[in-house]
Amino acid sequence: MGRISFSCLFPASWHFSLSPQVLPRFLLPSFRQLIFICLLVGLLGLLYVVLVTGKGQDSWIRKDSHFHRHLARVTDVEATDTSNPNLNYGLVVDCGSSGSRVFVYCWPRHNGNPHDLLDIRQMRDQHRKPVVMKIKPGISELASSPEKASDYIYPLLSFAALHIPKNKHQETPLYILCTAGMRVLPDSQQEALLEDLRTDIPVRFNFLFSDSHVEVISGKQEGVYAWIGINFVLGRFNHVGNADREATVEVQIPGADHQEALVRKRTAGVLDMGGVSTQIAYEVPKTVSFASPQQEEVAKNLLAEFNLGCDAHRTEHVYRVYVSTFLGFGGNAARQRYEENLFRNTITRNKLLDQHVGDTAESPLLDPCLPTDLKDEVGPGDRRLHLRGTGDFDQCRRLLQPFLNHTNQTHSSLNGVYQPPIDYSNSQFYGFSEFYYCTEDVLRMGGDYISSKYSSTAKSYCATQWRTLKERFDAGLYASHADMHRLKYQCFKSAWMYEVFHSGFSFPADYKNLKTALLVYDKEVQWTLGAILYRTRFLPLRDIQQESLKGVHSHWRHSFSFVNNHFLFLACFLVVLLSILLYLLRLRRIHRRTAQRCSSSPVQWLEEGLVSPSLPITL
Repeated sequence: MGRISFSCLFPASWHFSLSPQVLPRFLLPSFRQLIFICLLVGLLGLLYVVLVTGKGQDSWIRKDSHFHRHLARVTDVEATDTSNPNLNYGLVVDCGSSGSRVFVYCWPRHNGNPHDLLDIRQMRDQHRKPVVMKIKPGISELASSPEKASDYIYPLLSFAALHIPKNKHQETPLYILCTAGMRVLPDSQQEALLEDLRTDIPVRFNFLFSDSHVEVISGKQEGVYAWIGINFVLGRFNHVGNADREATVEVQIPGADHQEALVRKRTAGVLDMGGVSTQIAYEVPKTVSFASPQQEEVAKNLLAEFNLGCDAHRTEHVYRVYVSTFLGFGGNAARQRYEENLFRNTITRNKLLDQHVGDTAESPLLDPCLPTDLKDEVGPGDRRLHLRGTGDFDQCRRLLQPFLNHTNQTHSSLNGVYQPPIDYSNSQFYGFSEFYYCTEDVLRMGGDYISSKYSSTAKSYCATQWRTLKERFDAGLYASHADMHRLKYQCFKSAWMYEVFHSGFSFPADYKNLKTALLVYDKEVQWTLGAILYRTRFLPLRDIQQESLKGVHSHWRHSFSFVNNHFLFLACFLVVLLSILLYLLRLRRIHRRTAQRCSSSPVQWLEEGLVSPSLPITL
């Protein structure tokens, strides 16, 4: 068969060879068209990588940066960069019984991940010192002149205003929270003081402040805020990644219809013993049952359920926390109750038996809770009871047990107060204030608490002659802030702390997950940190929404979800496929027209000017 070559009938980039056996090859594009199609397919593949896998990579980058921010949160002591426009600020004024303090906090823009909390930290000045200011006395001293409340608080807010950039004042939330000193005032006096603050502060300052931002908080709220602050600094609210199985706990989400179970990081419980009161707070991960309706009613007042997350529909930051405060169970208050009991019982016994025990230093009452041979006097006014220590730690413990007011009722604590069960095998507690002072100031055992070692060291201290203890004190063998008061009552407080922990709160003698501490990651953690974290929990929604809008205009791929990216890719693929089909149909039409014209006479081709004089024709 002959072969006809029509190299002039098509563009130079095309070359067709026509023969009766291979007519369908008219439908195939040339090499350049193959390259063009390959480029289209490659472009689609690149589009898929950018839209679909790019989101995953971006999420990984955000997680990685979150990890590094988390490390920075607990170790960062650098001066705050007030020139950073993306930095936000917040103020909390702690109006306590002896004075008031303002704490200035700051945090970067939220990263846009609704699973994460705000990265709040204390603001630091140019000398890297925390921005804090305290004034005295407490605001409750103004109960009779409430119109002076705003003047009283003015120096604190002026101090804070100088450290926060002026253009940030309007968006900086201010919270004024009053504690124990205000709680003891009548409601009318409380309200008068608060109303003066609500009225005058918006006139003097441009902070973000509303009526609900100033209030008298309960002891339960204060305890919850302290628990939040400590666990936040410890990183226990960070649920990203696979945590160590030993540091996780299965939680039944409060209020869930189907008792949904969630495995997340184990939070730390908090024990705090001050001079007057003792407090305990810890998460209750499982739903608890009650022995009676009365016990259930009491438990409702001691259990706090709250969501720290910015989205109320997400359950990963829902917590159920037990908080109880015991007035009169602090170290100094307990010693006072003990001495009053000694005095009262001794005077009564002396009258009944016609004795004179404790009337003079020569006939003292023996006190096992004082170091050996230490002499002391107790009692009201001129009537004094003379004591001499015998330093018997075990006997002191036995004498203190009745002061716990502990009952044999199931799930009861100090004073017979309800206490939910604790999973001692999978829990961790931090002990602050007197828990730390008792173990560290004199005994030098702060940190991980080991019951047997602690009781042995305390027993040895109690049994030591008072003269020897003073010599050690003068030689600087104890903590720098330990004083003579600590030395005198260390034996008593050691026994009291031991009994509160093991007999009052029922922790087993072999419990090994108590850590006594003064600081967390070398920083003092105030309940105010938990307060601002809780009260600003919805602020990330603003940043998330802004980030979404920003993504639409400047970085549009961030606004697509994983599923949407697949739909977009499929749509693009269909468009390109349709284009290729239309292209091939056009080639078919061109082929048909060419075949028709090839069947015409050469004269007709020449007349129509479709062939050049140099056109080769081969038969």
